[in-house]
Amino acid sequence: MTGRQIIFDTETTGFHHDGDDRITELGCVEVIDLIPTGKELRILVNPERDIPPEVTKVTGHTWEMLKDEPLFAQVADQFLDFVQDSELVAHNAGFDMGFINMELKRCGKAPIASERFIDTAAMARKKFPGAPASLDALCKRFDISLESRTKHGALIDAYLLAEVYLELNGGREQGLSFSGSGSEGTDVVYPPRAARPKTLVSRATKEERAAHAAFIGEMDTPLWRMLGLLKDQPKAEPEDVS
Repeated sequence: MTGRQIIFDTETTGFHHDGDDRITELGCVEVIDLIPTGKELRILVNPERDIPPEVTKVTGHTWEMLKDEPLFAQVADQFLDFVQDSELVAHNAGFDMGFINMELKRCGKAPIASERFIDTAAMARKKFPGAPASLDALCKRFDISLESRTKHGALIDAYLLAEVYLELNGGREQGLSFSGSGSEGTDVVYPPRAARPKTLVSRATKEERAAHAAFIGEMDTPLWRMLGLLKDQPKAEPEDVS
């Protein structure tokens, strides 16, 4: 199990955190052991600058929409309180990490260590070499609906990524393995059971046993006979338990 993690996404005014681009939206989804808990955080941010038309086409954000929203410095503690010390899961995490840490530094707060970030794009490229690794492509691969994604909203994308992240980790049954007892990790272990103190007696009638024997006799080689799991029928008559 993985414990608590935060699936998150950012929307920005552009691609250059080391230039003059800024964050416009944060979307965070809490997952515990890969499953969303229902706790989420969405913050719109005043970027203190204009938003290029080509970015508006993707995110839907305009300067007019965001000019009355709080500055990042005013919501930084809200974001950090939600995240706490959890791992941060993002698609192309280097991009989001660059913007988050740039904004934190601008308001005098410590950056988040790179070791805390998990990149689902890197996971996908490793799992599916040579295949497209965009969020859209992975949603299609895992049959995750994109109907809610009319624009690249940070919270919408975080929820989509939560589903993708679950699938990249093996899906809802990632912890199951039918290797029997003696296995390790998350495998299913079958505990030993003591033998019954008294063998159960068949409740089948003579006619039912005869019909069953005739049915078996019509088979060429029943699998359980090949495996030695069923020997000759016992000759002793069962006691009457009716």
